[in-house]
Amino acid sequence: MTAPSEIDAPPDHGRTPGTARAAFSYRSFRIIFIGLALSNIGTWMQNFTLPAYIDDRTGRPALVGLMVFMQLGPLLVLSIPGGVLADRVSKQKLQLTMQSASVVLTIAIAYFVAAETALWTIFIAQLGIGVANALNAPAFQSSMPLLVHRQDLPGAISLNSAMINGTRVIGPVLAAILAVAGLSVSSIFLVNAATYLFFIAALLIVRMPDVRSGNTARGWRSLLTGVNTARHRQVLSRLLIGMFLFSLFSLVYIGLFPSVVRLNLDISPASATYRWLYATWGAGAFFGAISVGTFLSRVDRKVLIVRGFLGFGISLFVFSQLRGPEFAFPVGFVLGFFYFMTATAITTTLQLNMKNTERATVMPLWFMVFGGTVPIGNLLFGVVIEWIGARAVLGFGAVFALFLAWWVDLRRLPPSAFLPEEDGGEPLTPSNATRLL
Repeated sequence: MTAPSEIDAPPDHGRTPGTARAAFSYRSFRIIFIGLALSNIGTWMQNFTLPAYIDDRTGRPALVGLMVFMQLGPLLVLSIPGGVLADRVSKQKLQLTMQSASVVLTIAIAYFVAAETALWTIFIAQLGIGVANALNAPAFQSSMPLLVHRQDLPGAISLNSAMINGTRVIGPVLAAILAVAGLSVSSIFLVNAATYLFFIAALLIVRMPDVRSGNTARGWRSLLTGVNTARHRQVLSRLLIGMFLFSLFSLVYIGLFPSVVRLNLDISPASATYRWLYATWGAGAFFGAISVGTFLSRVDRKVLIVRGFLGFGISLFVFSQLRGPEFAFPVGFVLGFFYFMTATAITTTLQLNMKNTERATVMPLWFMVFGGTVPIGNLLFGVVIEWIGARAVLGFGAVFALFLAWWVDLRRLPPSAFLPEEDGGEPLTPSNATRLL
């Protein structure tokens, strides 16, 4: 099957190409987007509640990091096999299977929490959800971009990133409201299990594109297809390595957020202050993501990436030195904004430097360096925080982000480092055809 974006003329949707409004004009994209958004509200309810539950039950940042690793760690190991699988079987059926498995495992976690079973039972169920996510992600990310014309891909990616972070705000707020209304932690997890059905319904309504790479490699060679593509296209390798280092050293605070605010700001993870601080940070991430497809859509993404790393490094350093909640809310908002403005600009640039047939094998590398590396940092630095405290760890991550602002400056790369226009790459302009000072 040939991708619609490869054979269709640019659509006459009356919107500015590449914007969020243009992407939302596609019916299939809207259905998947809405179904996934409703499902993600439940996911973020659980992602917010479970770390706080573990920290409140144990008081151990290392165990919070271990729990996050169980959920996201499989992305580091199974993303490439998941990409190979997505290139060999029906992507639609694979996603439906993984979503159904997640429903069952989420119900299991709800039972384990209600019964106050040993922590290892929760960790094992969370690991199962992580495996399902790792196998689902390449299939979804290789077919979702094909629901819109290639010229509108930046807007679609911006919307998707904004949705992730919008639900990051709505989920915790809804979880807090349900807790005030009397719902237990386990009941909140049951609500999450029910929200999976929205995305499953969307997958049953929309026929997802199923483009295959045509790769004939077998055995271990098939696992290296994406690596070889990235290795021979300098812009891909620079972005992937940069995101790997960013996730490992600078994004430690994400999974360890409840422990960081407890140690640095003396805020209990079970308090309403913590919930609102997390929601404020998520709101900043939402606006950072949507900005790339709206009021910053005309700014060269190479410039956005550099400014994003700089803004993130400065705001993370300030956040690491705070000793009370007074300034944590505005600084947290700015931190979230630069975090996901940078991540959205990077993933958009990455997607636009891949052919449609390359996504199933290259995008797993993105999941490894982003989602899969964050829990490694959480696992390692959760222990370090217990030794030397959170301020030093976050301060180091801030300084490292400033280094990345220089190293991931794509303006320093030659035009040959990017996907040619005739293969679907972005047209060269005076700002990106030469090296800029």
